[in-house]
Amino acid sequence: MENLRNNNTNNHHHALYLVGGIGLLVLAIIFRPFSIVNAGERGVVMQFGKVQDRVFDEGIHPITPIFTSVKNISIRIQNTSFKADATSKDLQKMTAEIALNWNIDPMRVNKVYQKIGDEQQIITTIISPAVSEVLKAVISQKTTEELITERAEIKAQLDTQLKNRLAPYGVIVDDVSIVNFAFPEEFSKAVEARQIAEQQARQAEFNADKAAQEAQANINRAKGEAEAQKLQEKTLTPAFLQKQAIEKWDGKFPMVMTGDGKLPMINITTATSTNNATMSSQQKQK
Repeated sequence: MENLRNNNTNNHHHALYLVGGIGLLVLAIIFRPFSIVNAGERGVVMQFGKVQDRVFDEGIHPITPIFTSVKNISIRIQNTSFKADATSKDLQKMTAEIALNWNIDPMRVNKVYQKIGDEQQIITTIISPAVSEVLKAVISQKTTEELITERAEIKAQLDTQLKNRLAPYGVIVDDVSIVNFAFPEEFSKAVEARQIAEQQARQAEFNADKAAQEAQANINRAKGEAEAQKLQEKTLTPAFLQKQAIEKWDGKFPMVMTGDGKLPMINITTATSTNNATMSSQQKQK
């Protein structure tokens, strides 16, 4: 009987321990005496709703339930697109769209949450108005043509001004990308018409230059032929022509028949004398 009583007592103690353990586990789940900060986040510590100076890094941190709470805030780089209507220096209306890469300063995340709020509140109350104002200021200093041809310079200006504008609020600007400059349909048609007109003007200018070059080439060709003809006239003297004829003569007289069947009379003496004189002159030169 005594052994049975002892066994019952031990079983009762074990049951109490089990119930106590389950109770503690339930209380731990409900009140959570610890806080988990995930990767890419920081934990803003609050006691009775008041933001504290300390900030939890990534990992598990013990806290006092009920008295202490933790708000996890992402410090990862976020990409947000913004659109704003603006007017260029030459009074052309347009819509500008940019993409902003930004993140909350990890060292000031508690102050940012205390003064502004979470990520969505930061975008709505701080970043969006700043982007709109900076975009309008930068675009108003550029003409429509400069907005198209100087995108790199405009990007650099936006980058610098937004960094300076958002830094006091604990927002770090990593990069600014110009997504699009959208102009009204009437402006696009006017630009297209101007491009076509410029292309036609360049084609007409090319044709005119080509015609002028061809005309000048014809003039130069005619001058060259005239000069060649003058030089040839100076060179073709009677003595030169006679010399060329003698050098090409094969020593045979042409057979020419007259209408009555008689051979024509040819002055052989003159031709022979001329040939002998030429050959004598050549021998003297040798």
